[in-house]
Amino acid sequence: MPRTGLPEPISRLIEELSKLPGIGEKNATRLAFHIFRSSEAYARSLSSAIIRTKSDVSTCSTCFNFTEKDPCAICSDPSRDPQVLCVVEEPLDLLAIERSGEFRGKYHVLHGVISPLEGVGPEDLRIKELITRARHENIREIIVATGTNVEGEATAVYLSRTIKPLGIKTSRIAYGIPVGGDIEFIDELTLGKALRDRKEM
Repeated sequence: MPRTGLPEPISRLIEELSKLPGIGEKNATRLAFHIFRSSEAYARSLSSAIIRTKSDVSTCSTCFNFTEKDPCAICSDPSRDPQVLCVVEEPLDLLAIERSGEFRGKYHVLHGVISPLEGVGPEDLRIKELITRARHENIREIIVATGTNVEGEATAVYLSRTIKPLGIKTSRIAYGIPVGGDIEFIDELTLGKALRDRKEM
């Protein structure tokens, strides 16, 4: 909807930016004016980066992290321990754990958590693929690194009950993660210690 006193292209840009998570209309307006005042080269570069992200990035067919190449760099890295798998909710959580420098195994990204109130069940996540990996890859431990909120804990319990019958050790990140905390917002030192002090489920 056009805004009074604004050209339609700027009004539309504000509308699109305000759809981004955490961006209200005021911030969207500031961003739109920043883009408008920037050089045309910057605007084209920003536009190109957005389009390339949509066209060139997909999910790894093994771990379901975002990647340009399939399998992704982590799954393809021979220096990583293929017998230890860290299960995370989202790619941002994987990035947070990588920044800690404490984990040298491989990952599995669920792309969400079990949340009955939101209508999200196990079948809506990458849990079936995780079980397939657990059955067919030589995995000795699965670390569950979901958040400590209700949904994250429910997902962790479900995973533990599903994986344990396969005879694979299942552990949960522990020390220093606040109740209700999201992995992506935990600092590297705390996250590193949480990985080292993980507890068997």
